[in-house]
Amino acid sequence: MTAEAAPDTGCPKPGPRVRARLAPLVLPVFLPSAVYGLGNGAAAPMFPLRALELGASPGLAGLVVALSGFGMILMDLPAGSIVARLGERVAIALGSAAGALGMLAAIFAPTIAVFGAGMLLTGAATAVWGLARQSYVVAVVPAADRGRVLSVFAGSMRLGFFAGPFLGAAVVHGAGPVGALWVQLGAVVLAGGLVAVMPEPEDGAAAKGVTGLGTVLREQRGLLTTLGSGALLMGAARASRQVLLPLWAAHIGADAAVVALLFGIAGAVDVLMSYPSGLWMDRFGRRAIGVPSMLCFAVGYAVLPFAGSVLWLGVVAVLLGVANGLSNGVIMTVGADIAPPDRRAEFLGAWRLTHDFGMFAGPITIGVIGAVSMLGGAAIVLAVAAGAGAAAMYRWFPGPGGVLRDSAR
Repeated sequence: MTAEAAPDTGCPKPGPRVRARLAPLVLPVFLPSAVYGLGNGAAAPMFPLRALELGASPGLAGLVVALSGFGMILMDLPAGSIVARLGERVAIALGSAAGALGMLAAIFAPTIAVFGAGMLLTGAATAVWGLARQSYVVAVVPAADRGRVLSVFAGSMRLGFFAGPFLGAAVVHGAGPVGALWVQLGAVVLAGGLVAVMPEPEDGAAAKGVTGLGTVLREQRGLLTTLGSGALLMGAARASRQVLLPLWAAHIGADAAVVALLFGIAGAVDVLMSYPSGLWMDRFGRRAIGVPSMLCFAVGYAVLPFAGSVLWLGVVAVLLGVANGLSNGVIMTVGADIAPPDRRAEFLGAWRLTHDFGMFAGPITIGVIGAVSMLGGAAIVLAVAAGAGAAAMYRWFPGPGGVLRDSAR
């Protein structure tokens, strides 16, 4: 990394009050994220069950749902160029339109292949939508308050994700798993409409010009391979619970409405951790949040094979909710810390690729291991991976004062 390209990795000590004003961010950032999360929360536990309805085995269901993560991987790098060329608002409009098409395909799918295509398109849309939102926040928020604001941003989506399963349970009770997919379709359209009134930031990505993706990947390969390994393993831990918990619930005989309620309860814990995790990040460093969250993921997956009842499955779901809540905003914040100011959108696309590749690989692991062995084996593999992620974050993530170890560069 050249001296000119060196990013600001500091996370200064917070002042006596939050300098970033949250109110102006409610309409362009927090409310659309909450609505988007509402749809995701309603639909996420139903995607594997919808795949089972279309005749998929548990292993195949995991693989098909993982296509959403593959769609994100395919689109992460192009999303950086789209945001840099068109700006955050136009990029979100395009992402919302693609997400709506993906959900329509999933809803009306006559075969598992069409359902998989819908999952792929939905993931691609999420990549564009998420990168544009993150780029907007980084442009308008001071570095000293970055952890808190990005955690509130992530928490607003998780607030929707918390409410989504409860709404989804009511719809699923009458319409089956496909009813929750209708909820997500409506949420995607509404979130896109809310963003349509958003002004472009003066320091937005489109104002900085476009840098070649190859240049960004070459210059930042040190950060992407060291810190990125922790982001990848966190992505796998996060995404896998959305597939493994519903499949384990079906394994022990729980019905779809119970699965939706379990996700809702775990989501409540997740949301409660959102703002505190951001405060702790700004005060104690990114490592102080990343490592404990990955250890909680490791313990949760390790004990899942022993959950033989709905009660114990609920305990595991809450523990994984604690892990997810602790990790709230940490990947986005680290990415914002290390992004070169003159090529922010392109770098964030590459940074998100590391995390999203993990989100793809986690469900794929469940599908492959579930197809040849048992779901319990997949849980143990994920526990080991989460432990490795904790070690990577301890070694390379910024600690107090935002200090990166030399080996991370």
